[in-house]
Amino acid sequence: MNDKIDNHFTIWIDADGCPVVNSTINIAKQNSIPVIVVKNYSVQLNSDYAKIVTVDIARDSADYYIANNISTYDLVITQDYGLAAMVLAKKGFCINQNGKEITPSNIDFILDTRYHNKVSMMQNNRGPKHKKRSENDNLIYEKSLTEFINERILNKSK
Repeated sequence: MNDKIDNHFTIWIDADGCPVVNSTINIAKQNSIPVIVVKNYSVQLNSDYAKIVTVDIARDSADYYIANNISTYDLVITQDYGLAAMVLAKKGFCINQNGKEITPSNIDFILDTRYHNKVSMMQNNRGPKHKKRSENDNLIYEKSLTEFINERILNKSK
């Protein structure tokens, strides 16, 4: 797949549990890139720039809405690796909330790791350990998204 894309694309945000919605919208707005935020109706969110789509609260409703409505080369911001796999199958791009690009070359490893971690948690009867998100985490994400936009979309080199 060509890793350079044109300016006719949209950034989609899987907003259910996403800590980088506002920063993504701000970066997209600075670059005049359209944004569609998909959330369930329990998430309160407003934007004067992004289009907000509200879906049912049922499990994976936002994921299926995004997967069914994205176009080739759209960028999806998600921490859901099942959605990421669907996006990649439609030749879209994915970045997670930590700024890591999810690609056809790493998705199998990511999904396999997720599966083994879930099995391990169930066998040990322990829950996931999540560290609190820091300002540095946000800066890393913003830098990664900006680099992605500059290199892949606006075709600017470093």
